[in-house]
Amino acid sequence: MDLVQAVAIAAAGMGAGGVNAVMGSGSLITFPTLIAFGYAPVTANVSNNVGLVPGSVAGAYGFRRELTGQRRRARTLAAASATGGLTGATLLLTLPSSVFDAVIPVLVLGASVAMVLQPRLSRWVASRRPADARDVGPAAVASVFATGIYGGYFGAAQGVILLALLAVLVPDELKRSNALKNVLAGTVNGVAAVVFVVFADVDWAVAALIAAGAIVGGTLGARVGRRIPPAVLRTLVVLLGLGVAIRFFVT
Repeated sequence: MDLVQAVAIAAAGMGAGGVNAVMGSGSLITFPTLIAFGYAPVTANVSNNVGLVPGSVAGAYGFRRELTGQRRRARTLAAASATGGLTGATLLLTLPSSVFDAVIPVLVLGASVAMVLQPRLSRWVASRRPADARDVGPAAVASVFATGIYGGYFGAAQGVILLALLAVLVPDELKRSNALKNVLAGTVNGVAAVVFVVFADVDWAVAALIAAGAIVGGTLGARVGRRIPPAVLRTLVVLLGLGVAIRFFVT
């Protein structure tokens, strides 16, 4: 690895860390960068996952104020994320990538549509929720678990999908949902990273460069994300989701 390549990978990590903290889909920056430099897809995927974990932690820490009062909710959903992430990481090491190729754009497109309709869907869900209903219902747990499987397997646009689901199924301010999204995505990546470290071929030089950049990007991204108005954040997530879906549909 020469200096130019190292700088490019670290810069991609910084961009991914920032995008993940604000919206998600940072892997769409780092993963193609590694592929462009000639890394094998599975090696690029697992090294990218391991490298982005510190950035996820930095992003979640940056939103710590918005996490106030969400401990019980976060604990319940994090358990679902961890189980899903473990399942997805296992699938990555045992199944061909073609299994999920057709599902990815549909998931991302569906999440984008859900985000467009989020205010109306949130009101609809809230109006039909019994007064004594739990803060986190079975639908939210099941959806987060399923997203965790996808995140552990590949993860691009995991944040977009999670944010859309949380905004609809766990009604709250969008910034607080975004903070919770960072915790859950970080949980998925962390669990998957442990699996990859033990059972997969991680390129540690690549992972270290991505991690260094992701920490900086995650810290800066959290500062920016906390100041973005909900309507603007929703629009950015929708546009990013549509772009991701189109990209996967045409490739």
